Amino acid sequence: MSVRTEKVSSLIKERISEIFQLNFRMEEYGLMTVTEVRMSPDLKIAKVYVSIFGDPERKRKTLALLEVEKPFIRTELGRNLRLKFTPSIFIYLDESLDHAMHIESLLNKIHKDTEPGDEERE
Repeated sequence: MSVRTEKVSSLIKERISEIFQLNFRMEEYGLMTVTEVRMSPDLKIAKVYVSIFGDPERKRKTLALLEVEKPFIRTELGRNLRLKFTPSIFIYLDESLDHAMHIESLLNKIHKDTEPGDEERE
C-alpha cells in the first residue's frame, strides 16, 4: 500500500468515526467502532470494517441500518474531505475481536482442565 493510500485510509477512518459519533445514537445502533479502512489503489473504493458490540442479532440489525445510511455517510464524508473523488463505501462486519475472544476462552478452558499434577515428569 502506498503512503498516500495509507494516509487517505487513516483520514477516512477518522472521519467516519466522527460521523458515527455525531449522527448515530448508541441506543439504536449499539456500540460501533471503525477498526480498519482499506482503500483501492485509485482511492475510489473504501472498505470500512466495523466492530459492533452485542449479540449476533444486534450486529445484523446494526449492519443493515448502516447499509441504509451509506449514502448519508458518503455525503458527509465528501463534505469533510478534500479529495478529487468521494470514495464508494462498502461496510463489513469486523469479527476479529469476537474470534480473538473465542480463542482466549478456549485457551482458558484448556488451562483450567490441565492441573499442575497432570503433567508427566521425565
